[in-house]
Amino acid sequence: MTESNDWVPAGIDVTVPSSARVYDYFLGGAHNFAVDRALAEQIAAMTPNIGETMRSNRVFLRRAVRYLAAQGVRQFLDIGSGIPTAGNVHEIALEAAPGARVVYVDIDPVAVEHSRAILAGVDGTGVILADMRDVDRVLAEAEKLGLDLTQPVAVLLAGVLHFVPDSDGPQSLVAALGAAVAPGSHLLISHATADGQPPEVIEAQRLSGRTGTEIVLRSAAEITAYFRGFDLVEPGLVFIPQWRPDPSDPVDEHPERVGAYAGIGRKP
Repeated sequence: MTESNDWVPAGIDVTVPSSARVYDYFLGGAHNFAVDRALAEQIAAMTPNIGETMRSNRVFLRRAVRYLAAQGVRQFLDIGSGIPTAGNVHEIALEAAPGARVVYVDIDPVAVEHSRAILAGVDGTGVILADMRDVDRVLAEAEKLGLDLTQPVAVLLAGVLHFVPDSDGPQSLVAALGAAVAPGSHLLISHATADGQPPEVIEAQRLSGRTGTEIVLRSAAEITAYFRGFDLVEPGLVFIPQWRPDPSDPVDEHPERVGAYAGIGRKP
């Protein structure tokens, strides 16, 4: 059966896998093609926990958005958002804090096209097609969509910084975002790591390069450095399942298996 691609913007080669669509597949979404599923299955065959890792990251993001809303945050800038399927930031934020504003940013035109279709008619949301490395543009476009940078903003970098190579200066990018937001703002980061990981993770990293967005695994110390200028909230930078799990969550005796850290910092 031929897959329909009527929604794909002109110029997008659907024979090349997309990291956003691979991620969507692992989350159980419907916005992916056979080429994305094939790569996802190849990665999963080598690292069986990869799907669990991605789902754990999404569950963490939901917990974190509820936490941020409880802290009084009413503005969310989700950079590297992918495709906002069910249960994403805008749904959680608007449920927890009616009137909240959520702006999604992604570099993938297919992810952005889907986002605009999903969010059509949803008040308080907006979508930007931009490269996070162009911080000035991201912030300018976010302001056009209603974010007030003189008021606290939650900058969400969930599973995106590991796609930025060292040569692009990820620390300076995060620092620029941090400098632009008001005191009381928060910085959320989740990031893949090799800490505690078996050798096959490195091979899966090599495969990720086929999407054009190779994953860079970083240590806890390297990831913690991104929070310079922010005070890490408890429990600090930890493996994803350890970040404020809900009482109903099953206890994970090996949280390192997810291969990713998470943390939130507050700008004093």
